Amino acid sequence: MSHTTTHHSVTHARRRVLAAAAATATVLALGALHSTAAQAQAPAYPAKAITFVVPFAAGSATDQLARAIGQSITNDTKQPVVIDNKAGASGMIAAAAVAKAPADGYTVLITTNTTHAANEHLYKKLSYDPVKDFAPLAGLGKGGQVLVVNAASPHKTVAELVAFAKKNPGKLSFGSGSSSSRVAGEMLKQLAGVDILHVPYKSNPLAITDLLGGQIDLMITDTSTGVPQVKAGKLRALGYSTQKRSTQLPDVPTIDEAGVKGYDMGYWFAAYAPAGTPAPVVARLNELLTVATKSAAAKSFFDTAGSEAWSATPDELTRFQAAETVKWGKVIKAAGIEAE
Repeated sequence: MSHTTTHHSVTHARRRVLAAAAATATVLALGALHSTAAQAQAPAYPAKAITFVVPFAAGSATDQLARAIGQSITNDTKQPVVIDNKAGASGMIAAAAVAKAPADGYTVLITTNTTHAANEHLYKKLSYDPVKDFAPLAGLGKGGQVLVVNAASPHKTVAELVAFAKKNPGKLSFGSGSSSSRVAGEMLKQLAGVDILHVPYKSNPLAITDLLGGQIDLMITDTSTGVPQVKAGKLRALGYSTQKRSTQLPDVPTIDEAGVKGYDMGYWFAAYAPAGTPAPVVARLNELLTVATKSAAAKSFFDTAGSEAWSATPDELTRFQAAETVKWGKVIKAAGIEAE
């Protein structure tokens, strides 16, 4: 074989190799494009059922809101939302469970100020870190409490109640069956400069029963427990605990308006995922949850509970939670409430 023929064969072989390599590269490039397109068309989040972990019992306000929001998300995404009630230990069981769950967006804590602002001041040892263990998702709702006395009470206004308490230190008593109710009562004592005896109960309805029976003089309770008794004429509402009047009791002044300046103690609902949940999933959950708070089912809950929808971005919720934790801590410390 001549040198020219050999050279020609080698060149031809090289061309074939180069052509094959180019074809392979093209196939790979097309494959990569196809894969990117497939990813874009792949089932976006959520691709399966989401579990809402609720720190309180079925039928509680938080549970009712979780179910209303879950229904809206199911309607939007066609994925089921499972409600998992892990009640007990002031919400700590549920919070700890979510803190340890996979950070994939399929386990969400629907909770309140109890687990994420109050507990760290009320308990020496928490089974979770309310900041480090969670990715804030969205604000869901806010509500206030109502200062109530027995309908037969001589006190017709907050000012009359405060004046009597100042003249008679330790003579009046207030009941509470939740951390929100307890801290609201302690804040009243601190800002009004009065001495009122605290009587603890296992739940607000039990305290209401004693208020109706005349065993205690007043309480600051959630609207879903207090308002029905006010409307039935059995209790008298003297003031509302946030800086904005209640839509259910528009004629009742806020406690701040009624003369206890600076008084503002509400409760709130918010959603959290485990820390480390991917940013796109956090953004999607924020979007789904915010839309859900405006749904008919959520509106019905807010109207009945005397609370209102509240949307907050993850950053806004982070800042809000930090401020609330400081506020609750100050009142709890000043009240001398010992951490358990």
